[in-house]
Amino acid sequence: MNQRRTFLKNTALTLGGMSFMQYLEPFQPLGKKHISLQIFATNWGFRGNMIEFCRNAKEAGYDGIEVWIPQSEEKTRELLNAVQTYELKLGVLAGNWGSSVEQNLSVFKRSIDLALKVQPEFINCHSGKDFFNSFENDNFLQYTFEKSDLTGIPIYHETHRGRILYSATVAEKFIDQFPQLKITLDISHWCCVHESLLADQSERIDKVLKRVGHIHSRIGFPEAPQIPDPDDAQFKAAVKAHFGWWDSVVNMKIEKGETLTMTTEFGPPPYMWTHLGSGDPLASNWDINVVMRQTWIDRYLRKS
Repeated sequence: MNQRRTFLKNTALTLGGMSFMQYLEPFQPLGKKHISLQIFATNWGFRGNMIEFCRNAKEAGYDGIEVWIPQSEEKTRELLNAVQTYELKLGVLAGNWGSSVEQNLSVFKRSIDLALKVQPEFINCHSGKDFFNSFENDNFLQYTFEKSDLTGIPIYHETHRGRILYSATVAEKFIDQFPQLKITLDISHWCCVHESLLADQSERIDKVLKRVGHIHSRIGFPEAPQIPDPDDAQFKAAVKAHFGWWDSVVNMKIEKGETLTMTTEFGPPPYMWTHLGSGDPLASNWDINVVMRQTWIDRYLRKS
């Protein structure tokens, strides 16, 4: 417990005690209701094994973890043992790779099937490719629709560069085509893709937000998918924009009485900016993520 207090104290000092909250207008929840919220940790950039990661996530107060689905039985056993040991919820990532559409689809289907076997809270997909045509990408979506209907496990598709939903304009087309499409919102990517904070696409973004089931709370800006430090005043417009989008999703979930899952997902280099020459990161992505977790709790779960 003393180690946890020291860790959280040092984290707060690292990021100025969440001073970026001063940029934000107070959140206005619908009525006097509060969101049902579960916050997940990422092991992206974590140096250590799965049991160590789960221990750190538990000590930092996370409800669960979000990790890539293992491709071997041994690694799957290690994962399940770790989350059971520390009583954490499990969300998994599944994706595709390969030299052809057919190989990508085969890998994707296998990854989804492996993910379903561990019965996670949700599956987040890095699905398809931005250069596949719409008919080719349809096959990735259709497979997840069928599997989610069969199992009842939510399967989301992430708004990620290089994937099916790589831009807001393309995402809108798929949303209009597939009413069952559910989204992981990592809107930091779209800030970079569209080289803007998306103010000129507000109607399109509002349509997308209605389909969000899961959020990656990383903050991007028009020139990159990750700012180095939310406390840096030069990025306050990006911070305000992202919390504005997240506020909207939270209120939609409150209105529907649904649970929202969120993963704090600031990443290590090359997402995290580095010092020239040494290549050392400007900040610890783990520390930023822990502060982001606390910020969400303070903003969305505070007592009235």
